[in-house]
Amino acid sequence: MKKLRLAASILALAALSACGTAKNENMAASQDGSVAMKEQGVDTHSFAKPEEARVKHVALDLAVDFEEKVLRGTATLDLELAPDAKRVILDSKGLTIRRVTDAAGNTLAYSQGKGDPVHGQPLSVILNGAKRIVVHYVTSPGAPALQWLSPEQTAGKQYPYLFSQGQAILNRSWIPTQDSPGIRQTWEASITVPEELKAVMSGEMLTPEGEESDGGRTFRFRMDKPVAPYLIAIAVGDLAFKPLGPRTGVWSEPAMLDKSAYEFADLEKFVAAAEKLYGPYRWGRYDLLVLPPSFPFGGMENPRLTFVTPTAIAGDRSLVSLIAHELAHSWSGNLVTNANWNDFWLNEGFTTYFENRIMEEMEGKERAAMLADLGWSDMEKAIAAAGGLEAPDSQLHLNLDGRDPDDGMSDIAYEKGAVFLRTIERAVGRPAWDAYLRSYFDRFAFKPQTSAGFIEDMRANLFKDDKALEDKIGVMRWIYQPGLPDNAVHVQSSRFAAVDAAARAFAAGGKASDIRADGWTTQERVRFLNALPRKLSQDQLAALDVRWKLSDTGNSEVRFAWLMLALGNRFDPAVPSAEQFLTSMGRRKFVDPLFATLKAQGDWGLPIARRIYAKARPLYHSVTVGAVDKTLDWQG
Repeated sequence: MKKLRLAASILALAALSACGTAKNENMAASQDGSVAMKEQGVDTHSFAKPEEARVKHVALDLAVDFEEKVLRGTATLDLELAPDAKRVILDSKGLTIRRVTDAAGNTLAYSQGKGDPVHGQPLSVILNGAKRIVVHYVTSPGAPALQWLSPEQTAGKQYPYLFSQGQAILNRSWIPTQDSPGIRQTWEASITVPEELKAVMSGEMLTPEGEESDGGRTFRFRMDKPVAPYLIAIAVGDLAFKPLGPRTGVWSEPAMLDKSAYEFADLEKFVAAAEKLYGPYRWGRYDLLVLPPSFPFGGMENPRLTFVTPTAIAGDRSLVSLIAHELAHSWSGNLVTNANWNDFWLNEGFTTYFENRIMEEMEGKERAAMLADLGWSDMEKAIAAAGGLEAPDSQLHLNLDGRDPDDGMSDIAYEKGAVFLRTIERAVGRPAWDAYLRSYFDRFAFKPQTSAGFIEDMRANLFKDDKALEDKIGVMRWIYQPGLPDNAVHVQSSRFAAVDAAARAFAAGGKASDIRADGWTTQERVRFLNALPRKLSQDQLAALDVRWKLSDTGNSEVRFAWLMLALGNRFDPAVPSAEQFLTSMGRRKFVDPLFATLKAQGDWGLPIARRIYAKARPLYHSVTVGAVDKTLDWQG
């Protein structure tokens, strides 16, 4: 019980956030494995001071203006105050504040302090004893969390579309609140949209058909469970719904609905498989929203309503592991959330591990092994990109002080985090590990978590003070030191041996027609392309393209792997495919590496990159634009 109380105190400290002069204190592991438990309790990516005044509930009343590309209205915030609290500090970015009042309408003094391009500006409100405040505001047309699409950018070509993407710290550009993952909040919303459109959000839909109101129709939503503020999400457009099970379904534009419903037909089975592993799904419904192609991520785990890229729709259900990943976030990330962005791996490493376990339940051990083996390769590439095995950014717990938290969103958090958990599983045995994880999600449900809190909980409830077992695993080294420990568990696919042999044979001069690829899965095709030497002849590339029609494939993962290889070899016939691919979707995972590959080809590739990007940039979300602008040193 003493260990559990220590873990709880660490978690309470982790929820206290500040920005600016506050310094992040990292845990330092000594060579003998001991640790100075100086918990990283400060979120340097928020201006909030929740030890003084903390936002507990947000009530939004907003109108969507497609002509001006803004949201306007109010955010009513319920606060929890320290006895001597005089003010509350909120996060904001590009918001025009009209006024701030208390619940009775009395004006409250406020100021927007000096900020920076990454974090925005602090919004400080003098409370005068108020425990509820109302912020009247308008967003900016360039709010980075919001993407406004013209009718031409949608599948239906008839109506405009709006969607949000809040992670990591973008929601402060449309909601004035304390935008820190450690400050969980319940919320409700009334959203007024043009008459012909529908609003959906990451909460319970209280008015499925909307209500008539001045200026259109108003849709009301509620989230009665405390969530990290980055998980508040909205989309508005010409949307239709199709149920897939008693608690699951899919939203999309009408033109995409049947394809989407087919691709994700097993959604209810996925939820059941996840529950079998780690306990009940606690959010009510689990629906998907298939977004227009400019969405910058594969998926976003917004509670009750996962946002999904249409690049996951291959027509053969071969990319549904993406859905397993977003569903797993309903436990790791949404239920138990990293308290600050230095511990992003607690969200994504756990989720990547859990995703693989769901895929094992759904499609068997071999398919799960292929996915894990591909993830290992992604981890190796991420470590190299971070600067190698000695690079600070190759460790799980990061120090992102003074940096954009997006800098920590690499495959190190995802794949190295998952490998670490597999290594623990191997050491303690799957039954004990599964029992621990299930109880872990119960203990920390709807709470923030830190690396130190996780370690203390394992000591109390998994290792049971068995220091020899903890040292054998090397917990401190895994989390707080760079590189990859020697005991890392590499799950290898038995089927990849034949794929790797085929790649070697082709690279040595074999014929494409000799590759026995009948029955290969998407994962095997990706493995083959990635296993080939990075330098191939033009004839070899042409033979592969003819054999598999790679430049025309509708499978986004295969096409990406092909284009990375082809463009890296200055293969001109692949340029039209690259241009079509890069101007038809905005998924950062695909877009940024392809532009980087073109840039690396100097006088051949850089002009192609700049020409395509000039055309594609207006179609991309700010998340993708920010990455590619940096990659190409874009000046406009």
